[in-house]
Amino acid sequence: MLIAGWSGPRNLSTAMMYAFAARGDCAIRDEPFYAPYLAESGADHPMRAAILTAHQTDPARVIADFSAKNRPHTYLKLMAHHMTPAMPLDWAETAAHLHLIRHPARVIASYAAKREEPTLDDIGLPRQRALFERFGGPVLDSADIRADPAAMLRAACAALGIDWTPDMLSWPAGGHPSDGIWAAHWYGAVHGSTAFADPEGPLPVLDGAAARLLDGALPLYESLHAHRLTPE
Repeated sequence: MLIAGWSGPRNLSTAMMYAFAARGDCAIRDEPFYAPYLAESGADHPMRAAILTAHQTDPARVIADFSAKNRPHTYLKLMAHHMTPAMPLDWAETAAHLHLIRHPARVIASYAAKREEPTLDDIGLPRQRALFERFGGPVLDSADIRADPAAMLRAACAALGIDWTPDMLSWPAGGHPSDGIWAAHWYGAVHGSTAFADPEGPLPVLDGAAARLLDGALPLYESLHAHRLTPE
């Protein structure tokens, strides 16, 4: 099974990728369309030159790579905003889909610490909402996962039609060989982890441009949150 794990940045997406890798029957691909997105859009992201040098920029070759089956399942960690209108999506018609969301106040605060002045497109919600409308799939909120990882991953596996295994609850510290080169900039916290983190505290208080961004993001988040998966 090919599993498309959609999210925006700073959404627990790397931890979820590691959880699927820990199953043992699942290959993973870390943001396979990141380099094609940078090449097409010209976006000025951290480590842009290194990413374009180290990773495949041709979407057709990216798809051929993750479509090659060497394990029963392949999990794609996908940033929704990387899928511009020019990116092919025919491969996704037969994939299973999973959507990760996180309260945008937390996303904005976390993203802004790594890259200044994020936009609504940068945090991925408009495109993720469109992808959800097209493909559907279970929606998992990071707050629910951190509150009860076993229950939420069990529910996610049931929704995807695959077996649950408690091996998904932990992984080795230090990252994964499939990490993209951008891990050096973005993955510090998760590389120090071996499991999902505990529940977060109060929402951060945003002001100025960040607060205005939150105003635009919140309705999109809430529209996805209304479909979120809950444990049985």
